[in-house]
Amino acid sequence: MVSGHLFHCRKNSWPPEEYVARTALQLLDLDGGSPPEQAWRRRLNSHANILKEFSVTFMEAMKMMTLGVRLWSYVREEASYGRKAPIDPFTRERCKPSASQGVPLGGMGSGSISRGFRGEFKNWHIIPGLCENSPVMENQFSIFVTRDGGNKKYSSVLAPGHHEGLKNYSDSGISSWDWNLSGQHSTYHALFPRAWTVYDGEPDPDLKISCRQISPFIPHDYKDSSLPTSVFVYTLVNTGRDRAKVSLLMTWANSIGGFSHHSGGHFNEPFIGDDGVSGVLLHHKTAKDNPPVTFAIAACETQNVSVTVLPVFGLSGERHVSAKEMWGTMSKDGHFSRENFNAGSSMPSCSGETLCAAVTASTWVEPHGRCTVAFALAWSSPRVKFQKGCTYNRRYTEFYGTSERSSINLVHDALTKYRLWEEEIEKWQDPILKDDKLPEWYKFTLFNELYFLVAGGTVWTDGQPPAIEGKSSPACNQQKHSKKGAKSESVKDNHVKPDAEQVSTGDDLPNCEERSVSMYAAVHGSHMPEQTNGLQEPIPYLISKDGPENVGKFLYLEGVEYIMWNTYDVHFYASFALLDLFPKIELSIQRDFADAVLYEDRRRVKFLADGTSGIRKVKGAVPHDLGTHDPWHEMNAYNIHDTSKWKDLNPKFVLQVYRDFAATGDMAFGRDVWPAVCAAMDYMDQFDRDGDGMIENDGFPDQTYDAWTVRGISAYCGCLWLAALQAAATMAHRLGDRPYAEKYKLKFIKARAVYEAKLWNGSYFNYDSGTSSNSLSIQADQLAGQWYAASSGLPPIFDEYKIRSALQKIFEFNVMKVKGGRMGAVNGMTPKGKVDETCMQSREIWTGVTYGVAANMLLHGMEHQGFITAEGIFLAGWSEDGYGYWFQTPEGWTTDGHYRSLIYMRPLAIWAMQWALSPPKAILEAPKVNLMDRIHVSTQAARAASEINVRKIAPDNTCIPSSTFQCEC
Repeated sequence: MVSGHLFHCRKNSWPPEEYVARTALQLLDLDGGSPPEQAWRRRLNSHANILKEFSVTFMEAMKMMTLGVRLWSYVREEASYGRKAPIDPFTRERCKPSASQGVPLGGMGSGSISRGFRGEFKNWHIIPGLCENSPVMENQFSIFVTRDGGNKKYSSVLAPGHHEGLKNYSDSGISSWDWNLSGQHSTYHALFPRAWTVYDGEPDPDLKISCRQISPFIPHDYKDSSLPTSVFVYTLVNTGRDRAKVSLLMTWANSIGGFSHHSGGHFNEPFIGDDGVSGVLLHHKTAKDNPPVTFAIAACETQNVSVTVLPVFGLSGERHVSAKEMWGTMSKDGHFSRENFNAGSSMPSCSGETLCAAVTASTWVEPHGRCTVAFALAWSSPRVKFQKGCTYNRRYTEFYGTSERSSINLVHDALTKYRLWEEEIEKWQDPILKDDKLPEWYKFTLFNELYFLVAGGTVWTDGQPPAIEGKSSPACNQQKHSKKGAKSESVKDNHVKPDAEQVSTGDDLPNCEERSVSMYAAVHGSHMPEQTNGLQEPIPYLISKDGPENVGKFLYLEGVEYIMWNTYDVHFYASFALLDLFPKIELSIQRDFADAVLYEDRRRVKFLADGTSGIRKVKGAVPHDLGTHDPWHEMNAYNIHDTSKWKDLNPKFVLQVYRDFAATGDMAFGRDVWPAVCAAMDYMDQFDRDGDGMIENDGFPDQTYDAWTVRGISAYCGCLWLAALQAAATMAHRLGDRPYAEKYKLKFIKARAVYEAKLWNGSYFNYDSGTSSNSLSIQADQLAGQWYAASSGLPPIFDEYKIRSALQKIFEFNVMKVKGGRMGAVNGMTPKGKVDETCMQSREIWTGVTYGVAANMLLHGMEHQGFITAEGIFLAGWSEDGYGYWFQTPEGWTTDGHYRSLIYMRPLAIWAMQWALSPPKAILEAPKVNLMDRIHVSTQAARAASEINVRKIAPDNTCIPSSTFQCEC
């Protein structure tokens, strides 16, 4: 916990009165119209500069030339099949990224739309793995004000008129609208999942306006947090002497971004719903046989607010009312005809034609009076289809059905429930926002980094098997075949779970190490069918168990530029957010990976780094990811290196499983995944070349730093391995598996001595035990294993003085020697205080790693160093003087601020800092007993361990050990 009043001396760097007049804030303080004091802020007239991408040096380019050629060939091959490669550094987006992002819309996993701080709707992520960055400029809110019997009129789009997107439109299109907002007196305030835009006298000097954007992201709410909907609540305050007729207009294009509105076949229709909710449905026919999408835009009619619609307008006016004519009607009348509700469905659009719709809400605001007007947006795409054929129902269909027309119910519920959502959001956020011991920047950055759980391409399914529609992938075909098999054997309900009475006695361990437990056998007590085309059946998705409550299956991308689902070495950092806020989702993800550990896919894959080939998924190895175009069925989309030889994935799996087990106290989860933990640990034996208990790296980038070579014992991987040994031993003890507890404790004792002898130099742990020029480098992430041990309530791996000494060294060198600590922690630093230039990753500052290092400092009583370290990410990425990475935090940046991979998963690790400050009850109140001390190691076992070398397991071994399940090969 943060002690004392360490940060009371810090200036409140974001006082709202510097952006909005205090009188305006007081006037808007009705029904949540006034933004909170703790929020990220920006003026609407702020320049959205183009972001600068990193570039490799000449020497780095030479080293990676062969990889580049192979990657280029692979990208072209995937494109020939109509697919996007998981990593494609060659294709550039049409819209260059700029510093214009804001809070995204909607809940998790149902497709997302982002909204920039100036009001533009952009970054359309409706189709999985495909993100259309360009804003759809027809999508706007506008206002029309009439005073003094019509003698005074004000009208404007509620977005700055200098937006670069306007230059693409003709005079009959949206460029004919009134873009009168300068943005000088308008400000944006962001506190995810809400945002406020305050118009302080723009365009009407006597009208204060607040637009509050609300999305249903509610921790521990597994229903509403899955809904694809958002609400926009306008608070209007009339400071003038006469009545004001105010009409608010919402316009929307029938588009999912890019050029999708030109494809044709789209149509709109008006609707009148219950409780005064009415609007327009926009039915969108997607390309490439993707499931359709239906938008609903709506407003809520009340005693003081009337709602009218224009179901269709176009840009040219050839077949429909033009955008210019629509604007003219609103300027003259302030509303549309009520007869429009009887218009029925429009004719489908032609190719090249853009269909739009409008909803307006009109009201009178008395002098010095106030009024609230609410709009809602929903997008219903009940099914999600991946490019290789499998289709799933999204999570929200559990509650709203699979009809696209459910968007009507979505906007209705959003408009009638948003106040309850806000109550829950405030109940969650207030304890942190009101904690005076925390820095101001940390409070809102903590919440705003959660944007990724919505905008990071998340997919949340209902947890049911994929639907078989038309053409299917091989995995889907195999599933279909397995259902129809005529000679399938019946499987008895003989689930086996390890408990104190059922665990192995240890007598069979030598034999079991030469046996195999298939995933199917482990779960169902029976054997898998024979392999078909190199792929084992049944597919992992079908046999995964989610425990007593099925919360569905959850996927999120490594990043919008690295299109791989649930990339596990990165989830290691990001998972604290899910575990803290949606623990059932986190356990579901870990169950998926536990199943995957015991699964093998022998289809051949070419690895691009060295040109060799191997099998797609090795049994016993934790997969790098769950796939790209056929997740769960075709894992390891990453094909730069053979990740079955990586040294960090298996320890990270064990560490995450133990942390989740300790934090939730879920014994059923622990028992279910224990066979996979044993298999993952025993798989690592092959990397202990000399039998000393410590794994060695193999002279290539065989870990998450996949361009940074490691030789011999690695500070990073070795520390992860030590922590995993301790976690596995403790978990075995808690589950009653005494032989394995003893086994892992013995290895831990041996390995720790080797690690410290080879790497500790008196102040930190060397990068590796090799003899290369960077072997003595100071790696910011060297204590990642200790970070997890402390986060899980495990005892320290090393003496406390060594931990603090290493962290202090990282702070003084990796943090403070890079622009005075205003950038974050650089990955590598030489002992002479120069940035390690070994490769592009050694010289980068990784945002998520910096947050993780800061969390480690907090866990070891170094609050000052921890917050200074993390503040560097805020200053460089989020502050007004930074590089403009708000709501698109990249994987990392160079010391001159050039980014690599925007909208990236790892920065969610800021929630590891909050975890360190407020540990979960199960860990905080656990008995302060070192369970490792309770694991008894017999004299005979200790002597045997010192005399017998550890047997190595070949990577393609078909036998995976288990201390729990008997297996037959």
